[in-house]
Amino acid sequence: MVRWRTGTVATLRRQWTGAVELDVDLPDGTRMRALAYPELVGTPEPGDRVLLNAGALLMGLGTGGYALVVALPDRLPPDPPDVADTRDAGHLVKARYTPLQPILLGVDEEASPHRDVLADADDLDGLPVVTADLHSALPAILAGIRADAPQARVAYLLTDGGALPAWFSRTLAGLRSELAGTITVGQAFGGDLEATTVHGGLLAARHVLHADVAIVAQGPGNLGTGTRWGFSGVAVGEAVNAIATLGGRPVGSLRISDADPRPRHRGVSHHSLTAYGRVALAPAELVVPEDLAPSLAAEVHAALAPLAARHRIVRVLVDGLDAALRASPVPLSTMGRGLDADHAYFLAAAAAGRHAVTLLP
Repeated sequence: MVRWRTGTVATLRRQWTGAVELDVDLPDGTRMRALAYPELVGTPEPGDRVLLNAGALLMGLGTGGYALVVALPDRLPPDPPDVADTRDAGHLVKARYTPLQPILLGVDEEASPHRDVLADADDLDGLPVVTADLHSALPAILAGIRADAPQARVAYLLTDGGALPAWFSRTLAGLRSELAGTITVGQAFGGDLEATTVHGGLLAARHVLHADVAIVAQGPGNLGTGTRWGFSGVAVGEAVNAIATLGGRPVGSLRISDADPRPRHRGVSHHSLTAYGRVALAPAELVVPEDLAPSLAAEVHAALAPLAARHRIVRVLVDGLDAALRASPVPLSTMGRGLDADHAYFLAAAAAGRHAVTLLP
């Protein structure tokens, strides 16, 4: 449950699109690092009293390493300038029935300027869509796309298995100029466009953002219990089904590693094997980079053999991908490991991006 704290803003730290990092002094004399989303709670200033949800920080969760500002109780933000008691400004409620539920304009609802385009949209027209388990794959996939198609329009669908506010992601803030737009899907919010479902988000990527390629991955903060089915990335398989249903081309970015200390994530992670092998009922193109270390390549080959009955296993040349990864405009990191520490992971994601480019008309 919620572990409440109250304190006073001491200093403002880093800021990026949609988020402010701050230090908060608590009554017991300790200091706590916190994060505020100004669109939800207003912009904090030194001296403000803040209410915090400190549970994730106190538990030491990796991507949840902040207390979160719930309110500035003595200086509440004004109502949004376009607020209405009708649906004219949108009625899409996300993080529903939580204390900070935002009400947003859905890309396909009646008041949206894109309503006419999406009202009867039903086809992706062969749009290549790369699916990935972890948010950390996003910049690597994008690097692979940019290596061969620097002018391609790329849309990102942030699904709700991890962080719900798109603003939490510093990676996404750093990639804004590289993307045609971000669509926050399901309970996720804060993107350039808001969609109710993955299906609606995919159609918006194709028909509103006019994407040449789309990427589907959850926000930061994958949730997992260490069991076969208890991980939020299982939704990757459902995304494959949605892409195929709408006439897109699913491209699977595999979670490959010889650096992860956990046996279930070495070789091809059990997350990929479950999502693509058990959940995805439609065929996808699963990408394996060439030039993996021989022992890792053999392990990957054996793990993917049972999936070949449904999916097409594609081997992709990696010339130039290392340089593309090193030129990423944002740092590459997965589970605390950078490019050199987990090269195979990022190379596999970049190879999936490269392969998606080959599917362009």
